[in-house]
Amino acid sequence: MIRLAPLALQLAAVPLMAAEADSNARFGGPDAVDNQLEEDKKRHPVPHKERWAQRGLSLGFDYSAVALWASDSLPGADDNAAGAMARFYGSWALVNRGEANSGSLVWKLEHRHAYTDTAVKDFEFGVGGLGLVTPPFSDQKGRLTNLYWKQRLSGGRATLVAGFLDATDYFDVYALASPWSGFMNFAFSTGTTTVALPGDATLGVAGATMLGENWFLIAGLTDMESDPTEPWKGVETFFSDNRYFSSVELGWTSDQSQIYVNNVHLSLWHADESEMQGTNEGRGLNLSASTQLGSWLPFVRAGFSEDAGTLAEKSVSLGTGYYGLVEGSTLGAAVNWAEVPGADDQWTWELFFLFKPLPYLELTPDLQVIQNPALNPGESSVVMYGLRGRVFY
Repeated sequence: MIRLAPLALQLAAVPLMAAEADSNARFGGPDAVDNQLEEDKKRHPVPHKERWAQRGLSLGFDYSAVALWASDSLPGADDNAAGAMARFYGSWALVNRGEANSGSLVWKLEHRHAYTDTAVKDFEFGVGGLGLVTPPFSDQKGRLTNLYWKQRLSGGRATLVAGFLDATDYFDVYALASPWSGFMNFAFSTGTTTVALPGDATLGVAGATMLGENWFLIAGLTDMESDPTEPWKGVETFFSDNRYFSSVELGWTSDQSQIYVNNVHLSLWHADESEMQGTNEGRGLNLSASTQLGSWLPFVRAGFSEDAGTLAEKSVSLGTGYYGLVEGSTLGAAVNWAEVPGADDQWTWELFFLFKPLPYLELTPDLQVIQNPALNPGESSVVMYGLRGRVFY
């Protein structure tokens, strides 16, 4: 039995996760607050925000919406869904501002709301597929997603974060994992539906370090029972319930500044039983490889789990991104195979195109096909159409 919590705690006590002092070196996934702020600044620089950033305070605000339709649905289920969220996020450098070993307070507040009876997150279940679409787009209303301290160490080569975290910011990360800017189906995101993840606002600690020039190590320990709508109860559950999600990841990158795109990693995880997440105690591993070939970003990702009660126990995704078909655009195409106990293997296909008609506006038409939908065996396939939008400041 793989038990990772003690190892994760040991790793968290030393300087962790790759991060050079330059702006190209990143810790965490595309949606981690500092990374999101950096991307927003590149796409739509705002002069007065730049002045604040020079004083150590970086702020962002965005509003995102998703609408979905389906060619068929289960009896009594909706054939459309829509929802949105508003986010206010920021980072305030309070220690060693402008230096390699800086320390920052990071936060993200959200309001997640559904426009329809069915939340976007749950829409695939209603059409018969076993999976999630843009999981953050739920109907939780107001919530605290991030509130943590981020400390760079070892001359900027390492980072430690502690507080209310999103496990998908540091676990099994790759460039197209974001439900805001990458694939909408969770089969092509963190864990390829095989991981018993905690909620995306959970008390814990995470970080990693470069091991030489190319190898890196990432580890984390977070609470399985945290409730983002009542975040302070997470302090009690972390120390009293002792139900954790722990992970260790070993990876290789061609260069530290290319860790998003040129990345091969193996992730091991263990999750305790969770009433909040509705999962059992389990464990698993994930493999991921992606590489930048000019404008192309091909990737292959696989996940395997045991006993956790995840959506799938075996899952493999293969696909590619293509950047710059028009300025600032991303084209993505991928296929996923998932072994579903008691049903035929489910196949998920997705094609999306993100483009920017305005510097502060992103639009993404999306097409998904679910073959052998696990919850609707009477149908050979179901088609889902989607449109995602994001405006940011």
